[in-house]
Amino acid sequence: MFEELRPHLAELRKRLGLSVLSVFIAFIVTFTFHNQILTWITQPLNDALVQVGRIIESQDKATWKMKEKEKEQNLTVALPSKKAAELSSDLDAASKETNGKLAQLLQKAAASAKELTQMLSDMENNSSNGLSPHNTFNGQITTHQVGGAFFVALKVSFFAALLLAMPFILYQLWLFVAPGLYSHEKKMVLPFVIGGSIMFLIGVLFAYYIVTPFGFQFLITFGAFLYTPLINIEDYVGFFTKIMLGFGLAFELPVFAYFLALLGLVTDRTLKDFFKYAIVIIFLVAALLTPPDILTQLLMAAPLVILYGVSILIVAAVNPEKPEEEDDEDETDEASSRQS
Repeated sequence: MFEELRPHLAELRKRLGLSVLSVFIAFIVTFTFHNQILTWITQPLNDALVQVGRIIESQDKATWKMKEKEKEQNLTVALPSKKAAELSSDLDAASKETNGKLAQLLQKAAASAKELTQMLSDMENNSSNGLSPHNTFNGQITTHQVGGAFFVALKVSFFAALLLAMPFILYQLWLFVAPGLYSHEKKMVLPFVIGGSIMFLIGVLFAYYIVTPFGFQFLITFGAFLYTPLINIEDYVGFFTKIMLGFGLAFELPVFAYFLALLGLVTDRTLKDFFKYAIVIIFLVAALLTPPDILTQLLMAAPLVILYGVSILIVAAVNPEKPEEEDDEDETDEASSRQS
């Protein structure tokens, strides 16, 4: 038995070796652009921090504006009247004293006017920027390790290399199973490789532009009024990579369903009967691969349910369930051919 498996194991080792080599070559390329890749990866988190900061500012803005308006009114009423009284009294005294007193009075008036102008200018700048002087939100991305930046660069480069080498890896997978296929089935290599790569990319983009903005904003907003978020970049990269790979692999469901139907391992009836169990599995996978909030889990579970339905349609077109009468006819034909 081992002798029969030896050629298959050798072929598997060859395909795995080529796949690993492709990832290594892609890693060399992506490592030279790790700064740009890391900027792309951290962009959803930065956007979430900015958005949460705006939410906190908007809630404090109304109260702050009311207080500043009261101060401005007090300054407008009290300061000018006070300055006017001081100036009038000083002018009366100056008219009776020497010219030196008059010069001192003018200097005092100029200093007071300059101070008042600067105060009003600062109030106007703060109001135009929409920033509260009492804001305490200052979310940051930090690192807690001496070589944290270097290891993060390695992680993001490997993640990007895996995405870059994905078409070649799928091609090697196809070559491994191709010897067991018929000639007309071997022609489906391009749809398998191209379709698998496109679906993986769609899954990654869906997670990046749809799931992570909602998930990160919810998680950062929760408790942001009590705690300042200091996000560890090492933990974030691992968390982000898990979400991207999870969605990318999940969106491969129609491709693998097509592949299994092509091999005759599943039919549309098989997927339909398994649907109630698939729902439970989908929500379990969504709970494991997403942040611990119901919104992000639904954002992953809903597309998977839709993709499962698409997979049923694909399998129905490739390997539909045959009626029992046709199965009996096929068995009769095979028996007659054997007797002859």
